[in-house]
Amino acid sequence: RCKNLSVSFWNSYWMLPSDVCGMNCFWEAAFRYDYMKTPPSEKMHLAVVACGERLEETVTMLRSAIIFSIKPLHFHIFAEDQLHESFKDILEEFPYEGKVNYTIYPITFPSESAAEWKKLFKPCASQRLFLPLILKNVDSLLYVDTDILFLRPVDDIWSFLGKFNSTQIAAMAPEHEEPRIGWYNRFARHPYYGVTGINSGVMLMNMTRIRRKYFKNDMTPVRLQWGEILMPLLKKYKLNITWGDQDLLNIMFFHNPESLYVFPCQWNYRPDHCIYGSNCKAAEEEGIFILHGNRGVYHDDKQPTFRAVYEAIKNYSFGDDLVHSLLQPLERELQKTTHTYCGRVYKVFIKQLTKSVRDLYARRSKGT
Repeated sequence: RCKNLSVSFWNSYWMLPSDVCGMNCFWEAAFRYDYMKTPPSEKMHLAVVACGERLEETVTMLRSAIIFSIKPLHFHIFAEDQLHESFKDILEEFPYEGKVNYTIYPITFPSESAAEWKKLFKPCASQRLFLPLILKNVDSLLYVDTDILFLRPVDDIWSFLGKFNSTQIAAMAPEHEEPRIGWYNRFARHPYYGVTGINSGVMLMNMTRIRRKYFKNDMTPVRLQWGEILMPLLKKYKLNITWGDQDLLNIMFFHNPESLYVFPCQWNYRPDHCIYGSNCKAAEEEGIFILHGNRGVYHDDKQPTFRAVYEAIKNYSFGDDLVHSLLQPLERELQKTTHTYCGRVYKVFIKQLTKSVRDLYARRSKGT
């Protein structure tokens, strides 16, 4: 297999004047590993941030993206330095078939405030806030947490970019469907979007629009750009926020609601959608499109339905028959979880996945 591994500097991330990015953006010089196979114009861009023990979980997410997607993917992987070689070794063994490129980046914050951003919520979670500033040559991007699993092609959520109106710059799903169990509407000590807030685990961004926009805010009558607003927001609300960068995004879109496109819950399906009874009606009708196993449910026995899907995708070998090696074993495992609330609706976990397998084989039979 032909491999073209290039190493380059982030030449563009030296000290930037404040009139360019709105803050003192001193980005430390860093290497990146860029594995290129297809022309950039044809790609969908997907970003993830991995720290600590998240290597396996991240790789499983990437596998799920590869299995069903149609157009080429470019993975932007932000990871602690000690994980770089492991990511490269694993990804270069994937059977890409000309489908995937990847770039591995270090975790990078503005040097004058790096300590504050690192200790916000989790060590590197707030990295996502800086993606529009770091990936300045990327027009649009899908950011996902490491605990995401795609049960249908990435192409389908990518297509929401074409549904944005002229004011919308990003898309996310609500944090809750049912206000009675909502966190933001019951406990938040800061502004938040809509009735129950938004969840940033799956965030689709038109980054060109994000970089150009001037945001309304509650700190100054002057509208601020993305790079100018992040640190003032953190300074004002750091004693009032619980979920770190997600809370900051809620505050931003509270003041700029016209800028957000909200997609339905089956695009970011979490345990809260079933552990107290099923409350994502769209998933009941069409199945789960993107599974989000937050709170570590892929790795304990609290929600065996979520864990079964994770284990099935993690253990699937590329090239094996998807029906016999993925779908059938998974359904057998899901049937063992009916003693739980999520297990009672286990068919929503496999409904879209079954359709995705059928569609994939149909495309292959047509030679597309």
